[in-house]
Amino acid sequence: MDQVCGTSKIAGCSFSIHPMSDEFAGIILEILKKVDTSKVWLDTDDVTTTVRGRVEHIFDVTKAILLHVSKTNVHAAFHATYSIGCPGDSAGDTYMAESLHRRNEDASRSITQPLAAKFSLYPMGGGSYMDTIYKQIEAMKSKGIQVTPAHYSTRLDGDTHTVFEGLENVFRETEASGSSHTVMTVSVSVNSPSSKESIL
Repeated sequence: MDQVCGTSKIAGCSFSIHPMSDEFAGIILEILKKVDTSKVWLDTDDVTTTVRGRVEHIFDVTKAILLHVSKTNVHAAFHATYSIGCPGDSAGDTYMAESLHRRNEDASRSITQPLAAKFSLYPMGGGSYMDTIYKQIEAMKSKGIQVTPAHYSTRLDGDTHTVFEGLENVFRETEASGSSHTVMTVSVSVNSPSSKESIL
């Protein structure tokens, strides 16, 4: 219990993805073959998959997995918890020495996919973060993302690449503002038959 947060630059994400199909297991296994995970530590169990390493590679891998699933045109849900500064993280089994180059960006950039997402941000351990969060939300709006307040979260509607760029920026900037342990939860829906546009 003597661990303190804020000393580690290891980022991580524990996520699950749920294709709404009887073939969900095959879809997930096929997607994992297409996504390059060589720059992250990865572990999968019967509940979630966890990736750990540099911030850019955590977002690169999780975005690529979501985009490749979306190409199947199957309605899918993605739930993720991103974290940096966790007191339980150690550098022994991570990939912090990897270069900044994102291995999946070239392949995934050509995939166009609108999504609906809700995210919540939890800065812990100090920091002046509210102005940072508001600034990043305004930046998302300026890039064409529709931002809507929601109970316990903020809703984002837009292109997957643009939304993930915004999520990564708000995650990074909150940590840089002085939050020694930052947690961000994200829920995403793609290819939904009951999209927001059809409800309105």
